[in-house]
Amino acid sequence: MGLAARAFLFVLTLLLVRGDEHNHKYNDGEEVVLWMNTVGPYHNRQETYAYFSLPFCSGSKSSISHYHETLSEALQGVELEFSGYEIEFNRDVPSTVICMVDLTEDKVKAFTYAVMNEYWYQMYIDGLPIWGKVGEKDDQGRYYIYTHKKFDIGRNGQQIVDISLTTEKKELLAAGSKIKFSYEVNWKPSVVEFKDRFDKYLDPNFFQHRIHWFSIFNSFMMVIFLVGLVSMILMRTLRKDYARYSKDEEMDDMERDLGDEYGWKQVHGDVFRSPPHTLLFSALIGAGYQLISVVFCVIIFAIVGELYTERGSMLSTAIFVYAATSPINGYFGGSLYSRLGGRMWIRQMLVSAFMVPVFVCGTAFFINFIAIGYHASRAIPFGTMVAVTCICFFVILPLTLVGTVVGRNLDGQPDYPCRVNAVPRPIPEKKWFMEPAIIILLGGILPFGSIFIEMYFIFTSFWAYKIYYVYGFMLLVFTILTIVTVCVTIVCSYFLLNAEDYRWQWTSFMSAASTSIYVYAYSFYYFFFKTKMYGLFQTTFYFGYMALFSGALGIICGTVGYIGTSVFVRKIYSNVKID
Repeated sequence: MGLAARAFLFVLTLLLVRGDEHNHKYNDGEEVVLWMNTVGPYHNRQETYAYFSLPFCSGSKSSISHYHETLSEALQGVELEFSGYEIEFNRDVPSTVICMVDLTEDKVKAFTYAVMNEYWYQMYIDGLPIWGKVGEKDDQGRYYIYTHKKFDIGRNGQQIVDISLTTEKKELLAAGSKIKFSYEVNWKPSVVEFKDRFDKYLDPNFFQHRIHWFSIFNSFMMVIFLVGLVSMILMRTLRKDYARYSKDEEMDDMERDLGDEYGWKQVHGDVFRSPPHTLLFSALIGAGYQLISVVFCVIIFAIVGELYTERGSMLSTAIFVYAATSPINGYFGGSLYSRLGGRMWIRQMLVSAFMVPVFVCGTAFFINFIAIGYHASRAIPFGTMVAVTCICFFVILPLTLVGTVVGRNLDGQPDYPCRVNAVPRPIPEKKWFMEPAIIILLGGILPFGSIFIEMYFIFTSFWAYKIYYVYGFMLLVFTILTIVTVCVTIVCSYFLLNAEDYRWQWTSFMSAASTSIYVYAYSFYYFFFKTKMYGLFQTTFYFGYMALFSGALGIICGTVGYIGTSVFVRKIYSNVKID
């Protein structure tokens, strides 16, 4: 056998035998890595610092410090640092001293501050999170720190399926004293299947509470009501409108309530007129198509692949899907801009491609400066910023350009059922509640009502210690939100057109997008009444990312509302014989 063949077999053997946290399989005696992640106040989950920012000590084994696996972990502030603890698969470790720490004044202050603010730390073994408390305060106001970590690790065959941490041995924090940090490891066989090992971190009693089911049922009944209302407009009211226009019959009382004696047919020459700020409008619609695709794909991947079980996989998937769906943005935004008569298609493509990334990155980088000032682990490294910028310029932009070119060529010609008049028709005066501004504010109430219970569960999973895993619920709520939004915007647009106001494009978009206003307002209620967050860092972090969430939701709802209304408007005007 040649030297090359032997080398190949040797490498292959290493690949087959060596166990690690990536393939989750170990042989007896193989190294199991304990990663130290972050430490921070319990009530400020997002305010985290590197574990060794406190004067803890690491084990004697050689370390791999400041380790990041993925881009998403860097963006989430995951600070994986090797603990130095010697842990081997299926090998118990008796109580072993890690190190001795001399408590100076500065170290006592650091530990005391951590205990006073209820600091907890997070660690990982084989991808499973572990939490432990730094210390506690007694009734006499003295501060103690836990110095012993006891790991009970359950194994099923060659795989780790369960980990429990017990913190023991309190030591009084006093300057000049010495404290001894130690750990021990106990391995136990377990009947838990590897695929079920994450179930212990979930909270079925919280997410599958009867109020959650009741909210879904309540939203479903709202859908039935709204679909019935829209069906009434389409089947009864419009039928009478058509009869009135064709036979000049007198209106009945119901028709007088719905509009004046002229109605929506009178604006047939202006209803397909291009809205103001066409470039911005088409860019928003293109971004909305893309965000809808991203949300749907990520939810499906989360249901099928259980993304919540892998650290950082949800954000990684979202970034990949967002970049991959950029042609959708270009296609729908570019084709709409062309149909509306826009000429600066390159500028429109740039705005459409960078609108959401600039919004996200601008907010994240602003918060990043505050995180740097706090020396928090949430501070995004410069290399990560460069990586995100490269994704925007070298992936998102070219794919958006391709989609824009294809959209302009395949679907860029206007095909309206009515000819647009050269001179705009004056918009008559109408009652105050028929003004677009009022319609916009009222349009978001019902869509928000269909999702606000789900918002509580989503907020709790992100800002508290809950892992959101009921993505089937989320898909159902997203579907309900889509139906409710379409129905509401169709009704609002019908009343607007019946008042001879042809400004339906922006009105349909903004009336649906106003859902985000109510979501952001709800985030204020949640912050002050459902959390115990405090401090500049956490407040800025919370409201900054809630603004991102609300803005993205507004673009999604606005796009859904415009799509539904556009189909409705085309339908009613294509069925009217224009003189």
